[in-house]
Amino acid sequence: MKKQVEMCLGDQIRSERYRKNLSQLSLSQQCGLHRSYIGLIERGEKNITVINCMKVANALGISLSELIARVESSLISRDCLAEVS
Repeated sequence: MKKQVEMCLGDQIRSERYRKNLSQLSLSQQCGLHRSYIGLIERGEKNITVINCMKVANALGISLSELIARVESSLISRDCLAEVS
């Protein structure tokens, strides 16, 4: 289940990055993280810390709570949320 949460978070970050027409490099520069780290997050291969998640959300122009709400909504639509508890 942990992997599904990480993948869902990565999907939401990637989707918002696409909406903002940002490359991984430009996003990484805006939030002070390495470009390859952004790629790992987007592919669900890295368990991001809350601090780094806040940096990414801020760089995308959304709040951390909005990002988490999108992840939760996506997990609900995939019928995965019950497995997290």
